[in-house]
This record gives sequence, structure tokens and C-alpha cells, in this order.
Amino acid sequence: MATGFFWDERCFWHHGGDYALTLPVGGFVQPGAGGLPDGPETKRRLKNLMSVSGIDGELALRGAPEATREELLRVHPVSYLDAFKEMSDAGGGELGLRTPFGQGGYEVAALSAGLAVEAVRAVSSGELDNAYSLSRPPGHHCLPDWANGFCLMANIAIAVEAALADKRVERVAVLDWDVHHGNGTEACFWERSEVLTVSIHQARNYPLDTGGAEARGAGAGEGANLNIPLPPGVGHAGYMAAMERLALPAIRAHRPDLIVVACGYDAGAMDPLGRMLCTADSFGEMTAAVKALAGEICGGRLVMVHEGGYSEAHVPFCGHRVLEALSGTSIHVPDPLKATLEARQPGPKFGAFVEGLLAEQAEAAGL
Repeated sequence: MATGFFWDERCFWHHGGDYALTLPVGGFVQPGAGGLPDGPETKRRLKNLMSVSGIDGELALRGAPEATREELLRVHPVSYLDAFKEMSDAGGGELGLRTPFGQGGYEVAALSAGLAVEAVRAVSSGELDNAYSLSRPPGHHCLPDWANGFCLMANIAIAVEAALADKRVERVAVLDWDVHHGNGTEACFWERSEVLTVSIHQARNYPLDTGGAEARGAGAGEGANLNIPLPPGVGHAGYMAAMERLALPAIRAHRPDLIVVACGYDAGAMDPLGRMLCTADSFGEMTAAVKALAGEICGGRLVMVHEGGYSEAHVPFCGHRVLEALSGTSIHVPDPLKATLEARQPGPKFGAFVEGLLAEQAEAAGL
């Protein structure tokens, strides 16, 4: 029994084709710094930091096959998968909104989903205590029939559906703390009661028209979706308050057999696509809190799936802190920006304002 870490070098080679061409990438030509805003270096530098710190020696490092056609079809319709494969084989393109990809993009997206599928399988079957999937491309913006926001397949939804289909779990909670609303995962389970979806995000960042607190699901899924939109500038204390006042109580009430975290790092203070002020400690403490809850209600079954995060300098330290909390290792890598970011945290007046917003949301949600 251990903490698993699922990854594959080929995920680092995912690229946006000629979206921002710096050289003809593909085949054996490794993508460089140009191309997708979701570049490979945040993930690659996390993996490198793990090797340098030695924490990867304490984890069960594993790969996974591509998600199967059957697994993909539980979330994505045939028309979407066929169009994606055809475009991928023809050299790439853009299937939805802000989702450029090159030749072979279909296969690497299926591999990214496959890493999440295998991480969930290993944890839900009791083979591992918990796990982290270093998936790329990310998945939480992808709707069943619409690629969106760098996301080409709904990684977490595909993994959860596989576990439900195999009857390894009956109820699942998905917690998304990426700075952007997890609209894709929400859409996949909008009318489902067995899967609770919770998203903590910067209000009206991306997408602009989703993520409101009033969106609670529909039909059988009414009440099984919880959005926690936060104003720009929320720092460590605000995120921990959102966890304690809303996210964790909602998950506890749902009584899942498994918790999956959409683990984006773009709420970090150095991120170019977010306006939040989280530190590496924020991600570590949120991980520790959800790990404790998993130990309380579902036998510790917890899987983290990598989503966004675009600061090449800071994401590796945030991710390492998550792995420290997840595995319980004694290895610790200090955040070189700790003092700077702590000095930028919001003051008590803004903190009181955020607390008031969270109290209103908690009351509306019955928490």
C-alpha cells in the first residue's frame, strides 16, 4: 500500500500544432516553449523536482494504457470521438474553443485520460492508498461533445464512469480547486445524483458564463452540484475558509466511496491566468484537509488529477507540496517564494468580506 504517481513522458509532448509555430513539431521533434499556453514545462519541472528531492523514490511510479474506446464512449459520443480522431490523423486542428492540437493529439488525450482511469482503478480497488495522475492535456473544461479550454477529453469524468461501471464505487465526490470553473465535469454529471461535483474558482474568470452559486444541478442531480465562486484576490485564508465552510461539509454529507480532486495550480499567486493569491502551503493544506476527510468517510480513497497551472517557476513547488501531504513523506521542499507571497496576502477587511460571501453561499446551499 502506497501513494501512486501516474505519468507518461508522451503527455509532455502534447502540442498545439501550428497554433503558435516555432518549429515543425511532431513525430520525433519535441515541442518547444511555443505553442499552447498550457505548455509542458510546468508538469515536466514538477516531475524533475520530484527526482531531485527524492520523493519519487517513496511513491509507486506507474504508467497506464490509453483509455479504451468503451471507456471514452461512456462520456463522449461517437460523433465527437470520430471527428477528433479524423482531425488528429490529418495533422491536427481545433475541435472546440481554445483547444488546438497537432497530429496524434487524439492518442495523447486518450493516454491522459487513461492515466486518470488507472489511478482511480488502483485506489478504488484497494491496490493503492491514494494516487496522483499527472494528466496532460487537462480535462475539466471538456464537455461530452465540445472541447474547451485546452481540454480535449473529460479525464476525471471518464475515470469516474469506469469505476462506476465496474461497480468498484457507487458514489463519488469530485472537488475542483482549479482557478477556472470546472464546467466540463459539471456538465457530465449535471443530472446525476451519485456524483457530487464541487468547484472552487475565481468568479467569472473562465468560462465567463458558468460557475454561479445558483447552479445546483437538474433532475435527479438537483443539489449534487456546488459552485463556490470567489472574488479575485482571495488568498490562503479565503481558500481554507471555502474548504471548511462549504466544500468539505458538502462532500461529507454526500458520503462518497471515493474522492477525486481536479488539482489545478492556477489559483497560485504567480499564475498568469488567475488573480488569486494561494501559496504552495495553500495546496498542501487543502490536500491534507481532503485527505483527512477521505480517511474519515471513505477509507482514505483519494485521487488527485492534474489540471491547470501555468507558472513554470511556481507550479513545481505547489505540486510537490501536494505530494508531500498526500504521501505523508518526511521529505520537504521549501517554497522559494514563501516570504514574498505571504506578504501579499489580503488584509482582515477583505477577509471579513470573503467570510460574509461564504456564509451567504453556505446558507443558500443548506450547509
